[in-house]
Amino acid sequence: MFFLPFGQMKVRTLPAPPTKITAIQLTIEDREETDKKTTDTLFYSPARKLRWDDFLGKPSPAGASAAVSYTSFSYEGSSNLVHDTLRIKLIMQVFFIKSASWVRDDARENYALMHEQLHFDITRLVVERFKQKLRQTALNRDDYDSVIQYQYLQSFQEMNRMQYAFDRETHHGTDMAAQVHWRDKIVLGLKNKGVMPEELGFDLFGNAGPQ
Repeated sequence: MFFLPFGQMKVRTLPAPPTKITAIQLTIEDREETDKKTTDTLFYSPARKLRWDDFLGKPSPAGASAAVSYTSFSYEGSSNLVHDTLRIKLIMQVFFIKSASWVRDDARENYALMHEQLHFDITRLVVERFKQKLRQTALNRDDYDSVIQYQYLQSFQEMNRMQYAFDRETHHGTDMAAQVHWRDKIVLGLKNKGVMPEELGFDLFGNAGPQ
């Protein structure tokens, strides 16, 4: 199970550029930090998987969920002019909030933890897709900031749709076969920088052809 309250955006409005600009250069970086036990925010890292001791919130007495993961993403941006080139730098942040995530004592087993990790992986996958959209979008000096924010909101909505579909199709992880299917799809999507297997014309077994 996951929890994604809309509006968790940490977007720094980029400063207005001067008028003399003939080119725009976009640089995108990922924020990854080493695990800090004293902080409430865990930033996504492929080398650092979720652990049950990351879930510090108090379990809800209501509902059927055995665990809840608060995952989301944001970006911070800055820009500067070098000669006639506007250089835009975006830092992507994929994060997990420990105090808002919880697990019931009777649910602390590996299979359930894999389900929660896949929610975190989906958030990262959507960010890879967000980056691809930005690289394929023509930016201009007059409204590049609003274009980036628009693509962010579109990707945020895509993340919510994908997270809900994951829980719906796996029945919140109780359908093991469906969860394995999703796991394989997510893994391939991350390897392909956000491009999903079906978008490449391949099925999960690597066979070419329409899906």
